[in-house]
Amino acid sequence: MELNQIEQRIIGVLLEKEITTPDQYPLSLNSLTTGCNQKSNREPVLELSEAEVLDAIDGLIAKRIVVRDEAVSGRVDKYRHRFCNTEFGDLQFSEQQLAIVCVLLLRGPQTPGELRSRTNRLANFAQVSEVEQVLQDLQQQSLTQQLPRQPGKRESRYQHLFISSTEAELVSAGAEPLAESDLNSLLEEVQQLKQELAKIKQHLGL
Repeated sequence: MELNQIEQRIIGVLLEKEITTPDQYPLSLNSLTTGCNQKSNREPVLELSEAEVLDAIDGLIAKRIVVRDEAVSGRVDKYRHRFCNTEFGDLQFSEQQLAIVCVLLLRGPQTPGELRSRTNRLANFAQVSEVEQVLQDLQQQSLTQQLPRQPGKRESRYQHLFISSTEAELVSAGAEPLAESDLNSLLEEVQQLKQELAKIKQHLGL
């Protein structure tokens, strides 16, 4: 399953709010946008418009990952995920697995220690070793990956793999996943270079 940056944020917010504020779930477009732009427990902090969020929602609906609850009696439409733990879905997570995936979607690469402290509203981990075991279980399902340890750091970080194949290759090489805008810019530059190289070869008769 490939998700761009905004799609990752939307799914993370829906997972989080379903657990922490069940009385407000499913979420309206306004609530979902507010959750996406929230300054706490988000990395990076985004400033998305409702139009941008709605475009991403439409894409997720097309992928059958999000469902729209149609408005009744003049009320606003609301949205809920079908990302995991649904009757016919492939992804079935335990409470601890769901908590870790949720926070990785919201905050990107993190250490087991960071994940333990940041999942306290979603699940209970008695010690860091429990987090590490869950991460290993998810890694065996090709849903997370351990990143090379950064210089001067005691713990390695883990990254979810609900990303494009290009980003996954960068993760395997130890690089940070790029923001979608940066990745698109890089791919455009590569395409331009290929076109220029083809022109040079044609000019030289190669």
